[in-house]
Amino acid sequence: MNDFRARLRAGELLSGTWVKTPSAIIVEVLALTALDCIVLDAEHAPFDRGDIDQCILAARAAGKPVLVRPQTAGDEHILSVLDCGATGVILPHILGAAEAEAAVAACHYVRGGRGFAGSSRAAGYTTLGMTKHREAAKGVTIIAQIEDVEAVDAITEIAAVPGIDALFIGRADLTIAYGAASPDDAVVVDAVARICAAGKAAGRTVGMFLGRADDVALWREKGASLFILGSDHDFILSGAARLDAAIRA
Repeated sequence: MNDFRARLRAGELLSGTWVKTPSAIIVEVLALTALDCIVLDAEHAPFDRGDIDQCILAARAAGKPVLVRPQTAGDEHILSVLDCGATGVILPHILGAAEAEAAVAACHYVRGGRGFAGSSRAAGYTTLGMTKHREAAKGVTIIAQIEDVEAVDAITEIAAVPGIDALFIGRADLTIAYGAASPDDAVVVDAVARICAAGKAAGRTVGMFLGRADDVALWREKGASLFILGSDHDFILSGAARLDAAIRA
């Protein structure tokens, strides 16, 4: 799991999916796939700390990188998922450079940053010791989600913040923020392109959610390399639909 951040920062093509069901078994099953990572969506799905803990445990047992999108980019939510041993975080609603800087600090053991606990899973339940745990914590993956008009307007400043490993485009929220009717509206597509361009200029990896896998090639060409598509819910629904169609055929 330790090489995920390096691969992300190098701009490798990486795939992942959302987990919307707070179930370690779902995570365990998805960890058997070739996906590069899975993302626990604690912002929009009913994950409590115990659920997150068990899901991260399942992913780590299988050696699968696991990111968490916490409820907020608040210090307490970041601390919780990192202590549980998440590979990294996708932080929602980063509006400007100040929020990005605060998020980076909250992920690291610096003055005014992440609170230290040597007894967490991330710290090897005391077996790593302070020095090794602090060194390991430097490898946490920090991804800023860009999903607001204010963030797009400040994208150059956000992308320049040291410690931000990637920008993640929340296209659905951008659609709402711009008052657009569809993620395919020109104003949304232009915003996505601006974020990709700013990421490329700053040497930051860009990731995004896409509703259509066919769109990956287009945005890969524009500089994006992390693609989170679908979810466990999608897999269940589409699988059931295919089964029903096969039966009725």
